[in-house]
Amino acid sequence: MDDELLELQRQFEFAQQAKSSIRLSDRNVVELVQKLQELHIIDFELLHTVSGKEYITPEQLRHEIMAEIKKQGRVSLIDLADITSVDLYHVEKQAQHVVSSDSGLMLIQGEIISQTYWDSVAEEINERLQECSQLALAELAAQLQISSELVASVLEPRLGTTVKGRLEGGQLYTPAYVARVCAMVRGAARGITVPTNLSALWSTLQKLLQEMDGATGVAVEGSFFQSLFNGVVKEGEVLGSLRAGTHWTPSVFAIAQRECIDSFFSQNSFISYDALHKLGISQPVQFLQSRYPEGTPLVTAFVHPSMIEMLDAATEDAIERSSWIDSLSVLPASFGSQDASKILSLCSSVQSALKDVYDRMEKEVESFRLSGSSGIMPSDDSHLGKEAKIGHETGRFTESSETSSESGHKNATEKGSKKKKGKSGGNAKSGASESGADEQEYIPPKSKKSQRRGKDTSSQLSDSKPGAKKEGVKMQEENLKVPSEEWVIRKIMMLNPDFEEQGIDDPQTILRPLANYMRPMLINYLKEKRKALFTENAKMKRLLDNLQKKLDESFLNMQLYEKALDLFEDDQATSVILHRHLLRTTAAAIVDTLFLNLDMHNKLKNGIEAEELQNSESISLSSTERTALAKSFPGPLSKKALVVIEALEGKQVDKFMTAFRELMEESGLHLKKLDKKLERTLLHSYRKDLTSQVSAETDPVSLLPKVVSLLYVQIHNKALQAPGRAISVAVSRLKDKLDDSAYKILTDYQTATVTLLALMSAATGDEEGCSSDRTLSKKELLEDLMPALKGLVLGTSQA
Repeated sequence: MDDELLELQRQFEFAQQAKSSIRLSDRNVVELVQKLQELHIIDFELLHTVSGKEYITPEQLRHEIMAEIKKQGRVSLIDLADITSVDLYHVEKQAQHVVSSDSGLMLIQGEIISQTYWDSVAEEINERLQECSQLALAELAAQLQISSELVASVLEPRLGTTVKGRLEGGQLYTPAYVARVCAMVRGAARGITVPTNLSALWSTLQKLLQEMDGATGVAVEGSFFQSLFNGVVKEGEVLGSLRAGTHWTPSVFAIAQRECIDSFFSQNSFISYDALHKLGISQPVQFLQSRYPEGTPLVTAFVHPSMIEMLDAATEDAIERSSWIDSLSVLPASFGSQDASKILSLCSSVQSALKDVYDRMEKEVESFRLSGSSGIMPSDDSHLGKEAKIGHETGRFTESSETSSESGHKNATEKGSKKKKGKSGGNAKSGASESGADEQEYIPPKSKKSQRRGKDTSSQLSDSKPGAKKEGVKMQEENLKVPSEEWVIRKIMMLNPDFEEQGIDDPQTILRPLANYMRPMLINYLKEKRKALFTENAKMKRLLDNLQKKLDESFLNMQLYEKALDLFEDDQATSVILHRHLLRTTAAAIVDTLFLNLDMHNKLKNGIEAEELQNSESISLSSTERTALAKSFPGPLSKKALVVIEALEGKQVDKFMTAFRELMEESGLHLKKLDKKLERTLLHSYRKDLTSQVSAETDPVSLLPKVVSLLYVQIHNKALQAPGRAISVAVSRLKDKLDDSAYKILTDYQTATVTLLALMSAATGDEEGCSSDRTLSKKELLEDLMPALKGLVLGTSQA
């Protein structure tokens, strides 16, 4: 066996050393490989190397890539292309395949990196961290030639295991270093006793750490300090409140602050806003309102209800003694005139006195509005709006002059608590200033008259220079003709003579501020009165316009129906029936509509609330109700309304028409007269409507009166309104107007209809059912005749 192997080796060596007589060129080899691929003998993909001297399969390329990764743990695609001598395109393609099939690999920034590589890097980082206590991610990223984000993503899942440290703000810290810094933060926080901005505290700690660590130290981010601080606060190691993330208020300070405020407020029943500002409270009003919801904020201080009660008792006592008080002498010395004015406005005795004065002044200004003794009120609401602004400006001027005079002598001008006037006078300043803002917000609507006076109005409003203000106000008051300031002062003096008795006759002291306070409200009252009047006038005008439209249509139809009555003047009995029918139907509906709307107009005119009628045509009144309404109308209107009711219950349409025209004239309404053109239009509309009704009618009984009315329109060109009792006469009058066959159809149908109605009336008491059978038979007969009757009128109409 060994000899045979030796022989084979010898022969193989000889074959290798022998020179071939036939050699293939590189080109022949390439062509041969291509031919084998075409014949599908080579049925797998082959990749060329960069040199073009070799072929390599994708599987072999992936194998070589994996070999390089296992060897180095991290390799770039460019290096793989050089190592494998394969084009970068194929390397990238196969690298993606390799990475997707192995979860332990990642392709990042043109490099394939294995998890084992990251594990080794994490171990190295941990060793360095334990040596230095802190490392910057930026430094690690630069050394590893990757981004800081990638370093952070790799380290985060390994923190606490492979890497013994804490990652915060782009820095790695060892647990010992974190504990050290946390102790510094906790000590610094416990040492704070006043509200502090934490950003400044972190800056101080950063400088301290740099001094301690020297050049080897890494700059600690403020977010790291903040994170540690939030942790110690959450665990309750330091007590306090954190606002806006950086403003820290220690509990010891908050407790001392509240105790100081509570002590002062409980002892004095008030506290100034300046005191709270000194204690570090930037929004004192909100703070005090939340802590003492029963208190009241003034301009410069916050007061307990007991202080208001104290001043109210003193004011009420002054009123009972018909005297007055200086409210500043009762209130704390730190209170100013605005505070006193505000607190006086909260006193129930002052409010009652002001209400009493205003109620009496309101009656006076109502007399002024009605009598116009001091000038006619303008018809334009915009004047009232401007006057309200003038009152506000005057009030401000008086208040400022009063305040300046107060600085020289402590005079409680706005608090003079006169009997129902002293108190009201005391609140004059605050009232003027408070109500003035509301007056300025009013924007009056522009009427046509105000537009015509546009030039004068604009010149008045534009006159805002300080030197011209007083003159402009005076000119406006003269033009507006509203209660002037002097008029208000005179009325106050007249209604409250106690002012003169107390020697308070200087208008600048109490009367003028009180007038400035009252006047804008009085002007608003006049404005609202006028606005209500305008609204009622508009409502009445709309009511009359709608009534006019309703009556125009109804009365034209009444005139149209009246003309058909002439056809029956020779038959007195039938004429009376037709006259009464027209009066009790169409005429009665017109009268009811008129009376209901006139009654509503009368109520609105007298200032009585009345709901607008939505559909007065559908309301039917009895004779008693019509008479009651007629008697409620004023004077001559009532008499003419009663005449209309009498004519409505009579037998002559012409008498009703005459009485109704007189009533309309007395009401200020007009009636349209039916001329030839309107008559043709109405008849055409009436004929068209009747034709559609006859065509759509399915009730055999209701069909007959509609057919008769349509025939009269077609033959006589008259709109006949006939009740059932007059149908037979109306039919007989058509004998000479229709041919025999058509007239026979009409009379047969009319006879059958009368018979059917008689049977229906008798069937009510029929117990055996014989009448019911006959009724059904007659109804079937009428239904059979309906097409012929419809054809009679519809055929004539079409012709």
